[in-house]
Amino acid sequence: MINKNKMTKALSLTAGLLFSTSAFSTTWNVAVGDGGGSTQEALGIKFGELLTEKTSGKFKTQIFVNGQLGSEQDTVNDVALESLPFSIIASNNLAPFSPAVGLLSLPYIFENLDQTVQMINSPVAQDLNQRTIQDTGTRIVGWAYSGFRVLSNSKHPVKNLADLSDIIVRVPKNEIMIDTYKSWGNNPTPMAWSETFTALQQGVVDGQDNPYMTIYAMKFGEVQKYISDIHYLFSLEPMIMSESLFQKQDDATKAAILSAGKEATEYSLQWLKDRESKIKDELVNQYGMKIDAIEDEKEWVKKAQDAVWPKFYESVGGKDKVNALLKVLGRPLI
Repeated sequence: MINKNKMTKALSLTAGLLFSTSAFSTTWNVAVGDGGGSTQEALGIKFGELLTEKTSGKFKTQIFVNGQLGSEQDTVNDVALESLPFSIIASNNLAPFSPAVGLLSLPYIFENLDQTVQMINSPVAQDLNQRTIQDTGTRIVGWAYSGFRVLSNSKHPVKNLADLSDIIVRVPKNEIMIDTYKSWGNNPTPMAWSETFTALQQGVVDGQDNPYMTIYAMKFGEVQKYISDIHYLFSLEPMIMSESLFQKQDDATKAAILSAGKEATEYSLQWLKDRESKIKDELVNQYGMKIDAIEDEKEWVKKAQDAVWPKFYESVGGKDKVNALLKVLGRPLI
């Protein structure tokens, strides 16, 4: 639920700070949690180009990376209150406000990239959008495909569950992700994204998990040595827009926003395919990082699914919602 107490903050912000209007065009600001070179930034840039083209220059966008406009969770409130037009965030940072989105964070719900594409082009994604509008006052207009989250750390290689036991892992403030690590016998440390690099640098935590693209964009190779390819969660990162702002637009502008979002999402998919393997090579060659496969992955999967899935059936909308997604993915129902 959006924090209505932040309304005072929203009303105190000047319109010129967050979006500007000239005689010729309106510029809408876009908050991006990750750094430059990330999939989030790539989606935002492409969306802006397409929106400007489709509105004949009437609307433009300006990207602010590295959380310049606030943490990802804070921007959900700001977008809902129309003090910020757009934000691109990890789905796990939207889930605390719209629990149905937690469906995407269930460990190992996605087995490969193709399944994430099936989800985004399915009625399941449409349902998640409607639930997000209802719960948060924000609309999902596009998605960034950021890849599977992998574990990085500075202490030692993690190739099996036993190796994980003494690693202090930073995780987002997301109950599903916290409980996933607990199911593996780890005691993770919930921490804001803005604090993560410094915490890794100072040794407050040993590691964190994120897609290869994010590890590279955030320069985590400077403070991390080892990567473990756990791929327990695929990062689908929604671009949210203020629903009230969307509804103020004429039909042509609404259509342009939705069309730009759809095309930018397709662009993001190809962008990931074209770059992920190169980024992995860069992490090895530029930073000297070492990438290891998981030797006992079936055990990781079983522990996480047995402990975590049942606990969160109700919060994501019930077993029927989980089964609806599994059916789309061509996986056995529960």
